[in-house]
Amino acid sequence: MGKRVALLLSGCGVMDGAEIQEATYALLALDNAGAEVACCAPNINQTEVVNHFTGEKTGETRNILAEAARIARGKIIDLAKVKAADYNAIIVPGGYGAAKNLGSYAFDGVKLSINPEVQRVLREFHAGDKPIGTICISPVIVARAFQGTSVKPTLTIGNDAGTAKDIEALGAEHVTCGVKDCVVDKANKIVSTPAYMYHTTPSQVFAGIEKLVKAVLELA
Repeated sequence: MGKRVALLLSGCGVMDGAEIQEATYALLALDNAGAEVACCAPNINQTEVVNHFTGEKTGETRNILAEAARIARGKIIDLAKVKAADYNAIIVPGGYGAAKNLGSYAFDGVKLSINPEVQRVLREFHAGDKPIGTICISPVIVARAFQGTSVKPTLTIGNDAGTAKDIEALGAEHVTCGVKDCVVDKANKIVSTPAYMYHTTPSQVFAGIEKLVKAVLELA
């Protein structure tokens, strides 16, 4: 039986939820590697809803768990019910949902808050010596989850100087990384890849995510 991996989603759609391609590539890479995946998401409302055609806020109310279920084909778990003991690893795709729904980085920058369940789960996996994979902008959330603790993750969001500076202000170390690669923090069992932090192509993003998945499963 393959390793069990939780995939933490933040909605559905790059502007207000999980980046769909990043989430899908992670699902594909995990399946290709023989892993069993359980998608999960917080059962709360999104901070905002964005029309992905116009880029404008709609004023609608949408639930993160219900929206993320679109990516998971309806099979999804409330994050509150996720226990690290039931899985071998967790992976967090990016998208603005990570920065708007899992934490408030999109609004508050380095002074961001983090969803309590997200922090609980990430700390639980780390305490259980189970790897965390983090994609695109979500390394900021991981850095925030361990801020003020003895855990000092090494992470990448690619080469964006402003975001890298914020990650370091949160107590983590940032390493510049190309889109087709990943950074492996073996000591903390945290793996990160830039994905669509770069304006690039699906094949390049998939290459980086595939490497991340391989590294996460090896650490597990």
